[in-house]
Amino acid sequence: MHRKTSTSSGWPSGGIAAWLLACAAAAQAQAPAASDLRQAFEAAWSRQPESQALQARREVVRAQRDAAGQWTPEPPALEVAAKTDRLTRNRGARETEVGVAVPLWLPDERARSVALADAESAALDSRTRAAQLRVAAGVREAWWAWQRARLEAGMARDQQANAQRIAADVERRMKAGDLARADQHQANGAVAAAESSLAQAEAAVATAAQQFKAVTGAMPGESAPPDPEPLAEGEGSAADTHAVLSELQDRAAVAERSAALAATQSRANPELTLATTRDRGAFGEAYGQTVTIGLRFPFGGGARHDAKVAAARADATEAQAQLTLERERLAAERESARVRVAAARTQLAAAERRAQLARESRGFFDKSFRAGETDLPTRLRIEAEATEAERQAARSRIELAAAISAWRQALGLLPQ
Repeated sequence: MHRKTSTSSGWPSGGIAAWLLACAAAAQAQAPAASDLRQAFEAAWSRQPESQALQARREVVRAQRDAAGQWTPEPPALEVAAKTDRLTRNRGARETEVGVAVPLWLPDERARSVALADAESAALDSRTRAAQLRVAAGVREAWWAWQRARLEAGMARDQQANAQRIAADVERRMKAGDLARADQHQANGAVAAAESSLAQAEAAVATAAQQFKAVTGAMPGESAPPDPEPLAEGEGSAADTHAVLSELQDRAAVAERSAALAATQSRANPELTLATTRDRGAFGEAYGQTVTIGLRFPFGGGARHDAKVAAARADATEAQAQLTLERERLAAERESARVRVAAARTQLAAAERRAQLARESRGFFDKSFRAGETDLPTRLRIEAEATEAERQAARSRIELAAAISAWRQALGLLPQ
C-alpha cells in the first residue's frame, strides 16, 4: 500500500520577508513608536538602570551632604550604668550613672567632608551625562541602520515598479510583433530579480526595526524622516565640556578630596562625655551626686590609615592619567568626524549630479526604446544605471546625516 506524502517546495521569494514584516507590525502595535531621533533617545534612556536609579542616588548624595554639615561626625550616644552590691555583701551600696557621649570632628575633617560631598554631587551629574551620551551612541547607530535599510527597501520598490512598467511595455510590443518572445523573457527576468531584491530589502528593514526596538524599547515610526541633526560648527568643541571628560574630571576631584579627607582621619574621632552619678555607700546613707566631664582620644590608625590614604591617592592618579588619554582620543575622534562630514558633503554633491544625468539619460533612452530605436538590453542597462545612481544619491544623503550625527556624538551633544 502506497501513501502519498506532500512535500513543501519552500516559501515564495517574498514569504520570509512578509512574515518578518508581519511580526514587526504586530510588535509595533504593542510598543510605542519613536518618530524622530530625540524621541528614540528619550525612550532608550528611560529604560536604563542609571535613569531609574538616578533619583535614589540624588537622595544619597543629598543625605551625605547633610551629614557632612552636621555639628558632630556621628550622632551622640546615651550611656547608662548601674552598680550594686546586692549579689555580694548586700550592704546597700548603690551607684547610677547617666551620661551622653558626643563624637567630635578632627581638625579640618568637617570642611573636607563637605568638600567631598560637593564633589560627589557634581560627579553624579557628570556621570549621568556620560551615561546618556553612551546610550545616545547606541541609539544613533540603530537609528541610522534602520534608515539605511528603509532607504534600500524604498529603492527596491521603485526598481520593481520600473521593471514591471518595462515588462508591460515589452509584452505590448511583443503582441504587436515588434519584439521577440526572448525579449519578453528577459524583461520578466528583470522583474523577478527586482522582486527578489525587494523581499531581501524588506527583510532587512524588519531586522533593523527589531534591533532598534531592542535598543530603545520602541519601534521606529514609519513616517520618521531621515533629516540630519542640527549642527553649529564649534558647538561643544571646548575639550573640557565633553561629558566623558567631565565625568573623569569629577572622578579625579572625588578621589583627590577623598585622599585629603583620609589624610585628616589619622585616628578615630575623639569623644566628649558629660555624665552625672548618683550613689551611696550603704543602707541609711544619703545619696550623693557628682558630675563628670571627660574626653576620649583614640590613638593613631597607623598602617591602616596609611593604606587608606595611599588607595585614595592611587585612584586620583589613575583618574588623571585616564583623563589625559581620553582627551587625546576625543580630539582625534572629533577631527575624524569633521573630515567624514566634509567628505560626505562632497560625495553627496557628486552623487546628485550623477543621478540628475542618469535621470535625463533614462528619459532619452525610454523615448528611443518606445520608438524602436533602442534594443531591450540597452534599455535595461540604462535603467539599471539610473536606479543605481538614484540609490547612490539617496545613500549619500543618509550617510551625510549619519556623519553629522556621529560628529555631534564626538562633540558630546545629545540627540535633538
